[in-house]
Formats: sequence, structure tokens, C-alpha cells
Amino acid sequence: MRLVSLLPAATEIVYALGLGDDLVGVTFECEVPPAQRAGLTVVVGGRDTRDMSPGEIDAYVKGRLGAGADLYTLHAGALAGLDPDLILTQDLCRVCALPSGRVSDAVDHLGCRAEVLSLDPYTLDDVLGTIRAVGVAARVPDRAEALVDGLRARLAAVAAAVAGRPRRRVAVVEWIDPPFGAGHWIPDLVRIAGGEPVATHPGARSTPTTWDALRAARPEVVLVTPCGFHLDGAAAQAAEVARRLPGTEVWAVDADGLIVRAGPRLVDGAEAFAAILHPDAVPAPTEGRIRRVA
Repeated sequence: MRLVSLLPAATEIVYALGLGDDLVGVTFECEVPPAQRAGLTVVVGGRDTRDMSPGEIDAYVKGRLGAGADLYTLHAGALAGLDPDLILTQDLCRVCALPSGRVSDAVDHLGCRAEVLSLDPYTLDDVLGTIRAVGVAARVPDRAEALVDGLRARLAAVAAAVAGRPRRRVAVVEWIDPPFGAGHWIPDLVRIAGGEPVATHPGARSTPTTWDALRAARPEVVLVTPCGFHLDGAAAQAAEVARRLPGTEVWAVDADGLIVRAGPRLVDGAEAFAAILHPDAVPAPTEGRIRRVA
């Protein structure tokens, strides 16, 4: 099959299923092996926000969405030229990727024959379900089942390693200006890792909060996982969290590498969370994944 991925998490799933050679189109944010990037067409572009502060990014996003504009640009001509069989997209978050409705409209306009599959997980079980859905749509259901079984086995091993231990109160901050309490699958990861999530929104969208509300939740540990950032960027934001919540244990986490992309790497995230909360029970992740800030 000829596959096009319009979000980084879907690209990760494609490679985990051994379908990298079938991938023909990706977004400007997708992570692919360097040897294969030259053979891929970038079909979705967007603004580079690496030099913007969290507050500036928030203002930019609100301004674009308030004006009814998309944050991403679909290169329709490039998409049509790829003649895809399956396009993987989402409706979960307009800040993270192009909505599936825009993609379906473009496919209809271009006369493409591609199937459009929208991946919209809200819980960790939903994420595992999307892996199965991609496997079915890409005609490799057995590979998907085997992958999910392996991921569930790793999650069970983490849960068993921390079973019966005291559960520390854990807040996860996805953004700092304004502060956002984590939602979606992140509270699931905290529970599997042996923590008690507070100031979070299980199975629901992340929402803005206040520093007063975060303090009132009385977290013992705060994990800073800003969407769109790896460890160094997360550590910079975690320093502000430590200033706002003095006396609290604060950790920065490689968010893009472990937490915010809804694919197999979330299991790495659960293992990393467990290593923070119960370091004597779970091995530390590889260097560059977590860092204590306070």
C-alpha cells in the first residue's frame, strides 16, 4: 500500500508495524530514519515555533484558531501526486495536526481514491486500539496484534514492579503560559507508573488552569511535559514551574519523545514515569529522557 501520514504519532505507528517502505508522504514534524527522508514527500507544512516563548506560541495558536484559520497547510498538489491508498490523520487536536475534515475535503476535490483513517485516542487503551485500526486498514492485522500484545506486556511489567508501593500525588503540566493540566492518556500513564494523578483530566482534553489551582491540588511531584518540546525545552519550562511551586519535586520529561505522541512510545513514557516515582523498582530510561529540576 501507499501510505501518507499527516501526524507524527501515525508515522511512528507505521514504522512500528514494519511499513516504513510503504510510506510516501509525511508532515514537516514527522520523525523518520535519515536514510528514508529523501524518498518522502512533505505534504503538510506549518510555522516553525522553535524560537518563540510558550506565551508567544499560545497567543499565535489562539489568534489563528480565533480567526478560523488552520495551523497547518496541506500541500494538496503534492498529496495528489503521491496517489495514496491510505491517509492517516486525526481530529483529536487542532493544535497538533490538520483536522480530518480538511483532508477528506481535499481528497474529494482531487478525486483521490484513498481511504482516510482518523486516529482520535483519548485514553491509553484508545491508543492501543488505534494501532490495531492502522494494522487492519494497512492489511497487517497480525502485526498490529503482536505489537499491542508486546506493549501490554511491558505495561503489565511496570505495574507489577510498583504494585503495593505508596502512591505519590503527581501533577503533570503540559504548558506553562498559561499552565495546562494534562489530559487524554497521561493520567493513565501516571497510574500505571505507581502515582496518583492530581489536577489532571483523564480521558478528556487538557485544559488551562492556574498556579493557585495547581498548588491547591497538593502535588508531591510535578512532571513537566510541554507538547512540542524535547528534554532541554521541557527543562526550561520546568524551571518556571519550580519557581511557581516552591518545595515541590519537579522533573522535566522529553515530551515529544515519550508522552504526547499517541503511539508505541507511550509505553516508554510509562516506564520513565515509574523510574521517577519508584527509582529503586524500575530501571532509569536512557540519558536525555528525564531530568530533575527541583
